[in-house]
Amino acid sequence: MILEKEKAMLLFKMAKRKGGLWGGKYDRLEHFKRFNIDVIKELSKISWIIIYKKDKFTGISLNPKYKKEIIEFVEIQLPYLKGVLK
Repeated sequence: MILEKEKAMLLFKMAKRKGGLWGGKYDRLEHFKRFNIDVIKELSKISWIIIYKKDKFTGISLNPKYKKEIIEFVEIQLPYLKGVLK
């Protein structure tokens, strides 16, 4: 269950950062180093996170195909954020 909350918090941080890291907008993985790497790998396996391998860094973004599911997941795991993401 703790892992689920951490997943939700990572997804929320990504959705709120710089107007949202959806699709082509990505940020360096190192900016999310406080999160467990296993959480990122798990979200990547279910295609909610897209990983970009660049020459000097790795970038991550949210998959816009799953926007509705991601928002619902965050609102279920972190009910105090209900209605914050659009």
